[in-house]
Amino acid sequence: MAELEIRHLRAICAIADEGSVSRAAIRLGVTQPALTAQLRSIERLIGGELFRRSPNGSVPTELGRSVVRSARIVLEDMSALLATARSHVRQPGKTPLVIASTPLLFTSALIGELRAWFAAELRTEIDSSAPALLDLVVAKQADLAIFEKFEGMEHRTLTDVEVRTIVEEPQFVALSADSPLAEQDEIDLVDLADLDWVVPPPDQDSMRLRFRSTCESLGFTPRITHHVTEGRTAMALAAAGAVCLAQPASLGGPGFVIRPLRGSVLSVPVVVVIRLDGMFAARRQEVYACVAHAYRSIVERNPTYAKWWDKHPEAHTDLDAALALPRPSRPS
Repeated sequence: MAELEIRHLRAICAIADEGSVSRAAIRLGVTQPALTAQLRSIERLIGGELFRRSPNGSVPTELGRSVVRSARIVLEDMSALLATARSHVRQPGKTPLVIASTPLLFTSALIGELRAWFAAELRTEIDSSAPALLDLVVAKQADLAIFEKFEGMEHRTLTDVEVRTIVEEPQFVALSADSPLAEQDEIDLVDLADLDWVVPPPDQDSMRLRFRSTCESLGFTPRITHHVTEGRTAMALAAAGAVCLAQPASLGGPGFVIRPLRGSVLSVPVVVVIRLDGMFAARRQEVYACVAHAYRSIVERNPTYAKWWDKHPEAHTDLDAALALPRPSRPS
C-alpha cells in the first residue's frame, strides 16, 4: 500500500508557502506538471482536496491547512532527529563521506574508485529522485551527488556547491527481442510511435518534457502506458512488447534488446554536484578524475555503446578532460 513520504510533505509545504504550484515547482526543482501529478497522488492517499486552484494561485482547503500544519511539525522533528543522531555518531576525523546517486550503472565503480584513494568511511544514498539528491547536498547531508540533470534544475538557487557536467549521455531504448526493429543496428524514434511506453513516474522523470517534445517534433505523441520506478520491471515490460529508454551501457536480457536511437535524438547531461564546504571541496579535481574513470569503465560493457562512444567524441569532451586530471596519489 502506498504511503506518504518526506518528499510529499516537502511538496505540500512548498505549495502552501509559495501559494502556487508553478512557483513551488521552481523552488523544488521539478516541472509544474510533475508537481501537479504528485499533488494529485498525495490527495488520493489522504482522501481529500488539499488546495483549491484559482487564477490567483493555490489556496489550502480546511483539510489542507490541517495537513500542512502537521507536515511542518513532522519535517521539523525529522530535522531535529537527524541533527541529534549526527551529534552522537560523529567523531573528529571519522565523519563518513556521503555519496548520493540515482541508480546509475557506474555508481558501484565510483565507490570503488573513491575507496581506493580516500581513506575515509563512505556511505551511499541511492534515490530515484534527482531533486531529492540535490537537496541532500544543499542541506549538507551529502558531500557529493551524481544524477541526470533534471528539467527545472536551472531555476534552482544553488549556493556553496559546484555543478559539473561529466558526459552528455545518449538515451538508448529497450524493446522486445521479437520485434522486427530488434534486427536493426539503430532505431528511428518515430518507428516506435505505435508502441506502449514505459517511463518513470512524472515526479521522478528527469527528461519528461524533452522526451515528449522530441516525439511531437517527429509527429507523434508517445503512448505512455506504464509508470515504473524499478529497472527490472521496465525491462520485463519491454520484453513483453513495450519500449522504454535505457542507459546506453545497459545489456540486453531475456526477451529484450538494447538499441541506440538513430541520430542520438535524445541525450541527458550526467552531472556531479560537490559541496564547497565539505571534505571533498579541496580535492574536487581528484574527485572528478575518479568519477571520469568510473564512468569510462562501463562504456565497454555494451559493445554497441563502445562503438557509439568512438563515433561521438563531442559527447564526452568534459569526461576526457577529467580523465586527464591526476587521481589522488595515495589515500588521504
